[in-house]
Amino acid sequence: MKKPGKMLAELLRHVTKRPATTQYPFKKIDVPATYRGRIVFISENCIGCKLCMRDCPASAITINKVGEEKIFEAVFDLDKCIYCAQCVLSCNKKALMTSTDFELAQITRKNLRMVYDAKPKPPAPPKEPVVAPPADAGAAPASPQA
Repeated sequence: MKKPGKMLAELLRHVTKRPATTQYPFKKIDVPATYRGRIVFISENCIGCKLCMRDCPASAITINKVGEEKIFEAVFDLDKCIYCAQCVLSCNKKALMTSTDFELAQITRKNLRMVYDAKPKPPAPPKEPVVAPPADAGAAPASPQA
């Protein structure tokens, strides 16, 4: 402590300044719309090409076919993901999107495995049978014969 006056001047200068940090857990911060947070999977758009799996540098995505129809589910290992959003850029059908969710801390590693279950596609509405008009639609009804 060679110069206590210099330290006191520094202390008084910082007492009057605004803090450089925010009170994060108590005040939520605004995240920009382009923030690359948790990946969201939209199973209705997925065609199963698996380009996202091939492009992921961390091998954090697995796409699985569910059932006989073209319905897919995605498994994301968030502990492997580096949040580069390369999978989102490579998806041609917009089945992957980034969210602004960044509070992903978990106590156990198994909670970081996210499985987006495939939603079955709604069944097609039943087609009404096409009834052909009778051949002699313009003719008068026949009289009953006894």
